[in-house]
Amino acid sequence: MVDAVADPPSDQASLLHRGRTWQELPVGFAFRTGTRTVTEADFVQFVTWAGFTEPLFLDASEHLATNGGRLVPAALTYSLAEGLVVQTLAFAGTGIAFLGMTMQARRPVYVGDTLHAVITVTESRATKDPGRGLVASIVSVRNQRGEEVLNYTPTRLVRSTPPTGGVEE
Repeated sequence: MVDAVADPPSDQASLLHRGRTWQELPVGFAFRTGTRTVTEADFVQFVTWAGFTEPLFLDASEHLATNGGRLVPAALTYSLAEGLVVQTLAFAGTGIAFLGMTMQARRPVYVGDTLHAVITVTESRATKDPGRGLVASIVSVRNQRGEEVLNYTPTRLVRSTPPTGGVEE
């Protein structure tokens, strides 16, 4: 028989999924996400939800033959990539704000392609507020052949490492 253990108060329970502070994301630091295959369901839900109802995406008879597959909007590619970044938990509990970005589509993405992203920190510095810093990076989105299909350069506001060494909540 197992003895019952009292639940500790929330502030005493360990936080297992802690993102990195800006100090833990130095310039040159790089990490890779997991992978994600773009499905037909992803495509249909996104183009209808977002209103991408132009023939380029919806007229399968015309564009399937020309492209060799259903062309995926760059906005969907970006959304899937950013979701993969979130799934790394790199900014879990430490990310404060997404401040801006530039984005460049490099190659077409088709339904059935499998994507992953490589994130490289290009700037990491304190802000005027001692509790936060600015982290800029380049996110290189790649297909199953390792070809870069899209890249974007997010700038994020990220928590600082508190003097006690823990992460503020």
